[in-house]
Amino acid sequence: MRLRGIPTHVLVCPDKFKGSFSAGQVAAALVRGLAASGQPAESLPVADGGEGTLRALTHALALERVPVTVSDPLGRPVAAEFGLAPDGVAVVEMALASGLALLEPGELDPLAASTRGTGELIAAAISAGAREVHVAVGGSATTDGGEGAVQALRAAGGLGGAKLNVLCDVRTSFGDAARVFAPQKGADAEAVAELSARLGRQAAGYPRNPLGVPMTGAAGGLAGGLWAWFDARLVAGAAFVLDALGYDARMRAARAVVAGEGRLDRQSLAGKALAEVATRARQAGVPCHAVVGRNALDRFDARILDLQLVLEASTLAQIEAAGVELAQRLRWEHDRAG
Repeated sequence: MRLRGIPTHVLVCPDKFKGSFSAGQVAAALVRGLAASGQPAESLPVADGGEGTLRALTHALALERVPVTVSDPLGRPVAAEFGLAPDGVAVVEMALASGLALLEPGELDPLAASTRGTGELIAAAISAGAREVHVAVGGSATTDGGEGAVQALRAAGGLGGAKLNVLCDVRTSFGDAARVFAPQKGADAEAVAELSARLGRQAAGYPRNPLGVPMTGAAGGLAGGLWAWFDARLVAGAAFVLDALGYDARMRAARAVVAGEGRLDRQSLAGKALAEVATRARQAGVPCHAVVGRNALDRFDARILDLQLVLEASTLAQIEAAGVELAQRLRWEHDRAG
């Protein structure tokens, strides 16, 4: 018998599986698996301020997607877009202009890659009427300290009174950006040292020095460049997205939450969506499970998240099967409690 007021559905809110599946694809597969076993579920794909943030926020912020051609990390034309709401709020996703996914493996050039295209996207949003721009940073091919974006914005006449908010997916500071992230962008040890030295020189010449400031190292220092030159506000991206989506109320109305991301490791604890989803669920007393491409989190760190069950799945079929397994687990827990 169903008791009035007792939650029966599961809230499914994964982030992307980077390089494999969008958050929407993962959520749909999990919902199919849960539904196949009779478990009602609500889909709520999320993001952490990196790739997929524009898509995650489009409905919640009533954004119109506006196409524009900008420069890719190597200066070539690339088709991108930004989101613009009737109230003048815009969302720019840097991965669409300066993202690692825009380059073939043989094209990676961590020393030359530029954020100019992201600056062009921001300028286009302001030109279209944006008065407040949320810049989602993450997944970049760049470690230029935001220099390219700053140059593009200054060439376009600056912000024209608009405000910038940088949605960051990490807490890394400006001076550590090359050491932590540049190897993922094709940098060897020599290039990392050169990039680190370059960031140090840039920081010393910026109007505000971003060295040591949390989150300024996001997107190869783009966050720090915008903070230093345009007084941009640095915001934890995952928390911003969850708040915009009304996650807290939807989570408390569910019997359980299912989070997800491509790789669960220590970096997941430093600003990623899965950790924010799980932490809020733990604080509210709502059980949280996770489906991930790979679980590389040790037992100590896993206790921080207090996940009830972590399943590994690397294909959509496996993710759907994980949904079936989760439904069976939830049914077993219900029967045991009853």
